[in-house]
Amino acid sequence: MVTRSFIADPHSRSRPNEVVVRHSSFDLDVDFANRRLSGTATLDLEHRTADATQLVLDTWRLDVTAVRSADGGDLSFEVGEHDPVLGSALTIEVGTADRVVVHYATSPEARAMQWLEPQQTASGKPFLFTQAQPILARTWIPCQDSPAVRVTYDARVRVPPELMALMSAENPVERSADGSYRFSMPQPVPSYLIALAVGDLEFRELGGRSGVYAEPSVVDGAAWEFADTEAMIEAAERLYGPYRWGRYDILVLPPSFPYGGMENPRLTFATPTILAGDRSLVTLIAHELAHSWSGNLVTNATWNDIWLNEGFTVYFETRIDEELYGGPYTDMLLRLGRQDLDRAVADEEPRDTWLELDLAGRDPDDGPTKIPYEKGSLFLRLIEATVGRERFDAFLRSYFDTFAFESMDTATFLAHLRTELLEPAGVSDEDLQLEAWVHGPGVPPNAPEFASDAFDRVDEQVAVLVDGGDVAALDTAGWVSQQWVHFVRALPVDSPPATLAAVDDAFGFSASGNIEIATAWLELAGESGYVFEQPAVDRALEDFLTRHGRALYIRRVYEKLAGTERGLARAREIYATARPSYHSVSQAVIDRVVGWP
Repeated sequence: MVTRSFIADPHSRSRPNEVVVRHSSFDLDVDFANRRLSGTATLDLEHRTADATQLVLDTWRLDVTAVRSADGGDLSFEVGEHDPVLGSALTIEVGTADRVVVHYATSPEARAMQWLEPQQTASGKPFLFTQAQPILARTWIPCQDSPAVRVTYDARVRVPPELMALMSAENPVERSADGSYRFSMPQPVPSYLIALAVGDLEFRELGGRSGVYAEPSVVDGAAWEFADTEAMIEAAERLYGPYRWGRYDILVLPPSFPYGGMENPRLTFATPTILAGDRSLVTLIAHELAHSWSGNLVTNATWNDIWLNEGFTVYFETRIDEELYGGPYTDMLLRLGRQDLDRAVADEEPRDTWLELDLAGRDPDDGPTKIPYEKGSLFLRLIEATVGRERFDAFLRSYFDTFAFESMDTATFLAHLRTELLEPAGVSDEDLQLEAWVHGPGVPPNAPEFASDAFDRVDEQVAVLVDGGDVAALDTAGWVSQQWVHFVRALPVDSPPATLAAVDDAFGFSASGNIEIATAWLELAGESGYVFEQPAVDRALEDFLTRHGRALYIRRVYEKLAGTERGLARAREIYATARPSYHSVSQAVIDRVVGWP
């Protein structure tokens, strides 16, 4: 049945309003020696208009060798001109056919795929993972690479027998004897949520419907770290309805993974940087789990609407945290989020601080980082405060039910918000300053404020230190990770080197295994020039930037370091060594920061 039309997507050449893919079936061989996948993609089609005879897919340097109909007959096809960002349109003359088979292989340069050498992994065996958000799925599968187009899929994947394959689908928990694996994803997902990983992996159960995969030396520590996963799922369900994806498992990837986490359905991909050893960073799991509703269940229609994924998810994440860990803990997260937002507003161009973005003609990976997340969440907090939590929760639960497995654009959401929530509550656009939030720069003056007694105590100690107090006399007993991050962020950039040396000696910031604390400290050391005062800090900086590939955090450190001529030279020196180990997403980000090459 033909449903509502697809919204024009500036980042896809596909034409799903004519012929749309409804199911994909992959049959692929993983070739580590040549760094490529090869095989077939069988696509089930829906003709949405009577005269539609062409299927248009997005590809990026895929080697398409043949396209055939279901009965094996050759179909005419053309690969269009290559664009560095958008790739090439693959136009297939399908006639009235409702199934086609694309024979293809990926390029070793496929930007979604990172092939890791044995020395880059904990197990000493090769590893492969894909990262398709926002528009990189086309670099490893032929697809209609728009978040508005959803498909069910299945796959058969063959890998070296000493390795295990996993996908964002129904997964095995044990290695197969012959290296052949079959997968099924019965719920429709957009292409950016189709994911593959291959490595030396083991599984540990976390609960009746949750578990963790990781390399053998990592998996037990990860299972301990993620002990609250099942409780998070239950808290999320109490808030906004049933979890609709069957299982929720987590895959801990090697350090080069460019994000904190990726919400691939049924199998969140996670960075090892959240394994702090004290469960202090597992709110990231709450975030990726929340995407099972906001993003995976109801998906932004284009990347201009990404706040509908990420802003909702940050809001939902903090609600899960509040359920499990209490209000004071959540207040700290909200305050740190506001700090990140204020920094982003200062750093971004004004147009990039709107909620509804305009990324046409740009790589969506080049869009603003924290604006959709933190400004979007703050806007939802404002709505909650205006209409009341009970009414807002009822609205959100109904929203996820009403638009489940569909896409959403900003205009449609705002119309729904008005008719289903604001007007019945007697709230006008002017009451919320709605236009200023969605189609205006910065943060409107009616933004909620969040008090935190825990942070007030930190500020008191920073004031003591700034006034010349002794570091040894500071009252830091019982501080948690978020308080330490706030402490480091609150230290003045022009603090005397002796003061910075004293706090580092006392609290071990340069050697911190907590990536949030380490990042804040190295940002301060880079911006202040303190890194050049202490060889040990410089070594910690180099180790951090060569060991981690998480784009947001290494970007912050590189940016602060690159603020001076001397710092930029050092940044480029470190990057020359570190760059080959980074995923293409991180490479693209840091290339711009340091002016590489």
